[in-house]
Amino acid sequence: MGRRKKGDPVSGWICLDKPYDFGSTQAVGKVRWLFNAQKAGHAGTLDPLATGVLPIALGEATKTVPFMMEADKAYRFMIEWGRTTTTLDREGETTASSDVRPTVQQVEAALPAFVGEIQQVPPIYSAIKVDGERAYDLARAGETPELKARTVVIHSARVSAAPDVDHVEIEIECGKGTYVRSIVRDLAETLGACAHVSALRRTRVGPFGEDRAITLENLENLGHKAALPEVLLPVETALDDIPALAVTAEDAFRLAQGRPIVLVPRQVETLKARLTGGSRLVSAMEGDRLVALAEMRAGRLNPVRVFIQA
Repeated sequence: MGRRKKGDPVSGWICLDKPYDFGSTQAVGKVRWLFNAQKAGHAGTLDPLATGVLPIALGEATKTVPFMMEADKAYRFMIEWGRTTTTLDREGETTASSDVRPTVQQVEAALPAFVGEIQQVPPIYSAIKVDGERAYDLARAGETPELKARTVVIHSARVSAAPDVDHVEIEIECGKGTYVRSIVRDLAETLGACAHVSALRRTRVGPFGEDRAITLENLENLGHKAALPEVLLPVETALDDIPALAVTAEDAFRLAQGRPIVLVPRQVETLKARLTGGSRLVSAMEGDRLVALAEMRAGRLNPVRVFIQA
């Protein structure tokens, strides 16, 4: 007999509004404790100095985390002109300074070069591994790790505010692997200025946006009222771009056992019309319950991830 897991079999997503100066792992631990959940994880690290959307998976939702890691994201950040820092944010030591203060018009004219598929060198203070070690560990040890440029995609970038001559706020929508600090570094270099990120907020990760986000303080208050389940989002929230197929109780049982099911021609044609980008993944639903993620091949659905009903 296997060991009984500690905690409750809670499953679903919490769209956390992560506070400033709070680590992602720390946030996951706090949410897991509040729900007394058996398992927890997050979809995309957010720096301690950043705030905003941090999707946290509980229980069976942890099986969908890999799909969320591929999701597009949106950020709102403040650039402060005048100094460049080691970390490219306000916590780093000054490495260069300048009196140059680019105008809003100059920033707007430069931004189009940062939209689309671009080459970007990550900051040396990042979690990327170099010869088996994290770049930020090497940087803190006084080394300067050589990081190669990577292809990233930025869907849009715009100036959203300019409170004074020393600051400009920008909003972007981007694909995975994009570093805001690198954008600020490269934009400043383009404009012949020095700059760093003085504030950073993530406003969206895939289907999780600010409108769904809840603070730790509010979660704690709901915990005192035993109302936490009310803010738990369904496991399938992370799979909103994967077509769903309603299955019978009999087919749901087969899929839950890891066995394939046969589709009727009408189902095959419907799914083919809805599948995009070469994907074959389908969410098999029995009523409101996610039964499995399955791959459609040769008129059959073959389960890839099976979800246990609590």
